[in-house]
Amino acid sequence: MGLRFRPVEHAFYDMFSESAAHLVTGAGLLAEIFTAGADHESVAQRMRDAEHAADETTHDIVKKVNSTFITPFDREDIYALASGLDDVMDMMDEAVDMVLLYEVKTMPEAFSAQVELIRRCAEITAEAMPRLRSMSELSEYWIEINRLENAGDKNHRRILADLFSGEYKAMEVLKLKDITAALEGAIDAFEKVANTVEQIAVKES
Repeated sequence: MGLRFRPVEHAFYDMFSESAAHLVTGAGLLAEIFTAGADHESVAQRMRDAEHAADETTHDIVKKVNSTFITPFDREDIYALASGLDDVMDMMDEAVDMVLLYEVKTMPEAFSAQVELIRRCAEITAEAMPRLRSMSELSEYWIEINRLENAGDKNHRRILADLFSGEYKAMEVLKLKDITAALEGAIDAFEKVANTVEQIAVKES
């Protein structure tokens, strides 16, 4: 009698889509806290809730991996993708928390461009996750993320040049430098996710 295997568990695709949807929520809250007149305490609390929800999804993915016999692709890649998505949320949460804790009132205009790049990264990541099921039309996703990350690097350098221009007090420079580092970290984390997706697609092709 031939061997009988349980079918591949496809719930992972829905979970990755759910995880990416949390990033869209997080990016929206990140943009909100950089808006003039925003209630920083309220935004930070909603971000904490969103980050907690994202953690729950990550934990669900890990539990699913540990209890599934046949996964849709390599377990190590599932772990890497889940961890990468979670890292993005953590960096956005860190940026929001810093704005609250540092009591920053005025932001350099260049921060808005960086936040907009993060929102765009979140949107196209969320659009890409459902395509993992078919592994089709994903190259445009990681190419665009790479382009956005390069733009983020340029913005980051401009922000640093602005901070050290002498226009800001030393303490403000330190605070804003930490915040811009967190924004840069979020964009870098998006690129790491895209690189993981590319590696998965290459293996599965």
